[in-house]
Amino acid sequence: MSYNKGLIAELQMEAALTKKMLERVPVDKNDWKPHEKSMKMGRLATHVAELPGWIAMTMGTDELNLATMDYKPVMPNTTEELIANLDTNVNNAIVALENAKDEDFDKMWTLRNGEHVIFAMPKKAVIRSMGYSHHYHHRGQLSVYLRLLDIPVPGMYGPSADDVRAMTEDTVLG
Repeated sequence: MSYNKGLIAELQMEAALTKKMLERVPVDKNDWKPHEKSMKMGRLATHVAELPGWIAMTMGTDELNLATMDYKPVMPNTTEELIANLDTNVNNAIVALENAKDEDFDKMWTLRNGEHVIFAMPKKAVIRSMGYSHHYHHRGQLSVYLRLLDIPVPGMYGPSADDVRAMTEDTVLG
C-alpha cells in the first residue's frame, strides 16, 4: 500500500469518530470553558474541525509563517455548520493525499514565526504530528469538556462509560 493510502484510511476512520464527538457539542455553550486558562468550547470544537485542514495545507505549501498568515477562525452557529467545517477539511485533505506521490512526503516543511523557525521536518512528520496527533489530542480535550457538562461522551475506540451505561440500562429495561 502506498503511504498516502494508509493516511487516507486512518483519516477517514478518525473523521467518523470526530464527527460523533462534534455532534454532541452544544453550540449554545460556545463561550463555556472549564478553567480560565482553557479554550472556550466553541473555539476548541472549531479547532478540532479545522485540524484536518493542516494536511492539505502541508501538502500544498513548503512553510507556514505565523507572522504573515491571515487566519480568521469561523465560529459555527449550528452543529450542522461545525460538521460541515470538518467535512470540508477532511475532503480537502483526502484530495491532497490522493494527489501526493510517496516522494512528496519526504519534502521538508517549515513552521516559522517571522525569522524564528519553530520546526522544520519532512511533510510526513508534519502530517503525523500536526494533522493527526494534534487532532487526537484536542478531540480528547473536547471529550473532557463534554463530560464536565454531563453530556454523554461517545466511544472512540470502544464503548465509553456512557455507552456501557446505556447498554446496561437497555438490558435491564428491555
